[in-house]
Amino acid sequence: MVEEGRLCLVTGATGYIGGRLVPELLDAGYRVRCLARSPERLRDHPWAGRVEIARADVTDPAAVRHALEDVDVAYYLVHALGGGRDFADQDRRAARIFAAAARDAEVGRIVYLGGLGPPATAGVSEHLRSRAEVGSILLAAGVPTAVLRAAVVVGSGSASFEMMRYLTERLPVMITPRWVRTRTQPIAVRDVLRYLVGCADLPASVHRAFDIGGPDVLTYEEMMRRYAVVAGLPRRVVLPVPVLSAGLSSLWVGLVTPVPGGLARPLVESQRHEAVCREHDIAQYVTDPPDGLIGFDEAVRLALQRVRDADVTTRWSSASVPGAPSDPLPTDPDWAGGTVYSDIRESPVNASPGELWRVIEGIGGANGWYSWPAAWAVRGGIDRLLGGVGTRRGRRDPHRLRVGDALDFWRVEEVIPGALLRLRAEMRLPGLAWLELAVEERGGRTWFRQRALFHPRGFFGHLYWWAIRPFHGVVFGGMRRGVRRAAERAVTRAPARGPYAR
Repeated sequence: MVEEGRLCLVTGATGYIGGRLVPELLDAGYRVRCLARSPERLRDHPWAGRVEIARADVTDPAAVRHALEDVDVAYYLVHALGGGRDFADQDRRAARIFAAAARDAEVGRIVYLGGLGPPATAGVSEHLRSRAEVGSILLAAGVPTAVLRAAVVVGSGSASFEMMRYLTERLPVMITPRWVRTRTQPIAVRDVLRYLVGCADLPASVHRAFDIGGPDVLTYEEMMRRYAVVAGLPRRVVLPVPVLSAGLSSLWVGLVTPVPGGLARPLVESQRHEAVCREHDIAQYVTDPPDGLIGFDEAVRLALQRVRDADVTTRWSSASVPGAPSDPLPTDPDWAGGTVYSDIRESPVNASPGELWRVIEGIGGANGWYSWPAAWAVRGGIDRLLGGVGTRRGRRDPHRLRVGDALDFWRVEEVIPGALLRLRAEMRLPGLAWLELAVEERGGRTWFRQRALFHPRGFFGHLYWWAIRPFHGVVFGGMRRGVRRAAERAVTRAPARGPYAR
């Protein structure tokens, strides 16, 4: 029974686990405050109106201390996975700030989700070592703390699941590194969330780390084979070889799956170490369900059902891309005097505003960009070679977008239903770029307005814009024509429907 009015703070609410934990806590009867560097990215979540939102960066001591006021349970779910060479320093600094602020605010409990692996010795991957260090920092905060250590999280949209899914589905014959024979103990995301929620009610005397995992201990090879069976795929042939390093493996994963190399590398490095639970003490406080923990096969089935039903609530790409731009659209006074290049195109559309909007909101992912697919594919490939995300992230939902969604190599910055979609580029660029797609009504007609903006960074930024400008007619002009044609074709297929139809 949850005590009336207990307040939980969730960091990382824009991420994969945090975005799923918030509604679970609300349904369990807790009040929730989300700490977010960009609160606008939480605006369109179905639970947004039920939570408090505190704008803060975890490296800002004053802001974090303010966000922790009156908090009973603080969930620390941020880390710099794939965040560059200094990620360990970033994680260490943020954890120390959070620990000190939680102590000063007299928070009742800290809950942290870390990684499962061997003891943090010199042979452990840098990312697992950093996770262990963050857990130790929080345990030393002087606040009752529960550190949950998990290996592969199996759930629709998780980076680990997406990596396994695409490798298995796209490669009937796989030449793989030796780490595919390393044992791990995967856990269903539903069980991870159940443990996280349960930790909010732990007695104050419980101050320790817990290993959490599902009922199956498998190698990565066995997980891929069992995934193939559950997904109805033919038997996969796996040929381990000793020559693929973590770096080469991550490049290979980046080429085959939507997970970029920068994120794949820590996942691959973690797989080199056995990740099997050494205890199951958490069951003394958060009891196992009557039917037991969710097994690997059932976790895969549940995840695939979510994917097929287009009901993936959060994805690994929900979290911010390290190093990606987050600057506002250049209408802020701070931009005054700077160079901003633009490409503006518009045309009337023989369709209702609603039909045009449905095409705009459905852009990207499997639907493409309505112009020269080869050009978008090449640009995405170049981006991946440069260490960017490329175009393989796709969409979270095939029909609806919300602020903060990843959309190929863009991030949704603004959605005004029926009127405006603004995307901010997260590709590797010598500057900052946005793409706006808008529906307007003029003189009783529907108009489509498309605007691309680019703020160059240094000489190479200017050179980049002028080098690609000759292709704008093909790419942006083709997009304008393609979107218009798609909306007009919709008129001939079916009558208009929905709140924005006329």
